[in-house]
Amino acid sequence: MNEILDEADDKMDKSVGATREEFATIRAGRANPAMFNKIMVDYYGSSTPLQQLASFTSPEPRIIMVQPFDINAIGDVERAIRDSDLGVNPANDGKVLRCVFPELTEERRKEFIKLARSKAEDGRVAVRQVRQKAKQGLEKLEKDGEVGKDDVAGGEKRLDGITKKHTDEIDEMLKKKETELLEL
Repeated sequence: MNEILDEADDKMDKSVGATREEFATIRAGRANPAMFNKIMVDYYGSSTPLQQLASFTSPEPRIIMVQPFDINAIGDVERAIRDSDLGVNPANDGKVLRCVFPELTEERRKEFIKLARSKAEDGRVAVRQVRQKAKQGLEKLEKDGEVGKDDVAGGEKRLDGITKKHTDEIDEMLKKKETELLEL
């Protein structure tokens, strides 16, 4: 029974971590290299994550400098950034790509808040799915006669506590992201 609960806790931790990564890709007021995490570059015929092909620096809050390790790939990197959903057109000086992010409009901030809420809900759904699977595992233990009804009831109570802890964590991350997005 403890094994089922521990496994559920680990999986819920992973769901919360995935939600945290999703939030990092949502741009708030300042530019952040994590926004480039999901960008894939066609590098010599294979799709490669941009993070593996370049280094990132942020000289100013709204600017990210992308310097490819292989200077021959600068055109491919530029194309991948331009085609992404970041909404920037990188300036290429032959060695470095300069990505200037525009100020967020009120309308764009509201869109990002909707996106953050959607990603938070996806995270909560993932946590609830893990809870459901663990609950089924506990019920199976009872059905097989390995544990008693009281033990399963106690296990479900612990499982509910674990679930609440993880959903509260996601809600807290959402609150922080919304505050960050509303800051001018």
